[in-house]
Amino acid sequence: MTTRVLPAVGDPDAARAVGTLLGQLPDTEAVLPAPVGDSTTLIDTLARSAAVSVDEMPEVVLVHERIGPVPALDLIREVALRFPAVAVVLLTADTGPGLYSAAMDSGARGLVGLPLSYEELAQRVHSAAAWAAGVRRHLGQGGDGPTGPGGTVVTVSGAKGGVGTTVTAVQLALAARASGRSTALVDLDLQAGDVASYLDVQFRRSAVDLAAIQDLTPRVLQDALYTHPTGLALLLAPADGERGEEVTDRSARQIVSALRHRYEVVVVDCGTQMGSANAAAVEMADTALLVVTPDVVAVRAAKRLVRLWDRLRIRKAEDTTTVVNRHTRNTEIQPSLVEKITGTRTARTAVPAAFRELQPYVDSGRMHELEAKSAVKQALWALAGELDLVKTPESAADRPGRLRGDRGAAGLRRARRK
Repeated sequence: MTTRVLPAVGDPDAARAVGTLLGQLPDTEAVLPAPVGDSTTLIDTLARSAAVSVDEMPEVVLVHERIGPVPALDLIREVALRFPAVAVVLLTADTGPGLYSAAMDSGARGLVGLPLSYEELAQRVHSAAAWAAGVRRHLGQGGDGPTGPGGTVVTVSGAKGGVGTTVTAVQLALAARASGRSTALVDLDLQAGDVASYLDVQFRRSAVDLAAIQDLTPRVLQDALYTHPTGLALLLAPADGERGEEVTDRSARQIVSALRHRYEVVVVDCGTQMGSANAAAVEMADTALLVVTPDVVAVRAAKRLVRLWDRLRIRKAEDTTTVVNRHTRNTEIQPSLVEKITGTRTARTAVPAAFRELQPYVDSGRMHELEAKSAVKQALWALAGELDLVKTPESAADRPGRLRGDRGAAGLRRARRK
């Protein structure tokens, strides 16, 4: 998601500094080639954007303390009252408690001290943008935007080992990315994570590198992410499993929150062992998936895990979605029975049993190259459509940036009906 920023700076030197730093911020763009120089131009620019659509307005407005002719605090108050879906950040040399309180009373969403620093500006801009995005969703102006405070977070947990948790997480993330959504895939199976193996990745940084950091700035986060050739942003589990204990529930919340503010879709592989970190992720998730196979042992394990989540107040059973993997029509345990036993909602899409077609890609670590005709891939990408993780094409015709050889969820459903 790109954050649009409109600076209002009257001082030429400060305007150049703001423009330079904004050009360096990731996923951020200036609305105009240069900052507006006075309060009148700022209000007129915002009014023209608002007349078209709220979606056309910048998410963040930066107001310099020396803006005129309207004083900075009065200008912030006017912007906050007239354009409530825009977050305002004050640029000031005085960061004392008195001015901070006055700015908050006027409607500012934050202060950035002068002279400007990259880290502070990045933090305030992205925090203000997340607030603005939340306001727009509550106002019903979100359109096709992600749900929840920022992007959509989906956790994938396994009822027990070997049920296909990582395959499910990887394919959901690939489906979201292939449809044009910015997507992050996080491996919070901290002791035995296999996302790197499934995608043929060797990268020395992991979630542990973010665990001890109190303030996750965009630059710090970017340094810990690996950009896969498919476009996925990967945050991997540590190579040394014992280091997984360093990722606490607090750091997990901070990591997931930072990713959610930057990506439209965040898929978290939580594995099968519940610790404080992945439990926090499940609690924060917009959708919590529980992968189960249609056998007695797996269904009992799923029921046990659901009850554990409920006792610890992590997540209620009715707020959990169960995905049946390795499904066959002649098995005695069908999705409806799984739903009844666990008390969860079972996904309409069941994943067929077809490990033979998966095995070459699993063994070679090339899960992202799984063929489009694969029944498992088709089912998991259809599941991504069911969960609203993909952008559905507006028509049957292929469009650039849309799902092409791998049809989207809507196309899969139409093909099956035929």
